[in-house]
Amino acid sequence: MDYPKTRAEAKASGATHYFTGAPCKRGHVALRKTKGSCVECLKLEWAESNQKRAGYFTEYNSREDVKERKHDWYWGHRDQVISAAATRPAEVLREYRNNWKKNNEVQVRADTKARRRKHRQATPPWITRKQKSEIRQIYQIAITMSRTTGEQYVVDHIVPLRSDVVCGLHVPWNLRVMTQEENLKKSNKLLDTAEVT
Repeated sequence: MDYPKTRAEAKASGATHYFTGAPCKRGHVALRKTKGSCVECLKLEWAESNQKRAGYFTEYNSREDVKERKHDWYWGHRDQVISAAATRPAEVLREYRNNWKKNNEVQVRADTKARRRKHRQATPPWITRKQKSEIRQIYQIAITMSRTTGEQYVVDHIVPLRSDVVCGLHVPWNLRVMTQEENLKKSNKLLDTAEVT
């Protein structure tokens, strides 16, 4: 593509960029914006600005008063947040989860240990080997359904392991496969009797 050689020519022709062939003050031989400067200089300025903004928000978000406000807002709008998250494409959610896990490895390990410990504590000692095998099969069904449908499926405890009302057991008859979206909506609430039976 042929670009105008001066800003005046670019303005006269209505072009958004022009190219002089001469280096800018930072030594870039690149396109220049008609209403701005060298595009390479702008990229550097944007990168510096983004870095400053990231530093500011990191510091801002680490403040206790901000954390408390965000926590209160989340619990005041929890259903809305979950509903909005459910409408995002699966690949966007997957990328977000993977990035979050990568940036929070210590918390992921702690959560994994806590979940396994919770499952162990909720597994009765009288459970049989066959029933343990059934539990593994249910988890395998969730994995297979996720792979074949492209939608995330999880294993849900019908009566939650942790609840203000009653705590369920980690046994085959208290498990069911459901979409992650349904599971997020349910959270750790008890289902109606009609839904459980």
